[in-house]
Amino acid sequence: MMRKRKVVVEGVETKEEAELLRNYGCDFFQGYYYSKPIPEEEFVKLLDQQ
Repeated sequence: MMRKRKVVVEGVETKEEAELLRNYGCDFFQGYYYSKPIPEEEFVKLLDQQ
């Protein structure tokens, strides 16, 4: 039995990289294209705003 695995890609820096990786079937992304690293408190504030 084959299972569909979820793939997380780290280090995405451009829109083009994100689009290419999405076309390859990657599921989740993180990297400077989305946000530079931020402290936990700032992250919580961002979540509260949404």
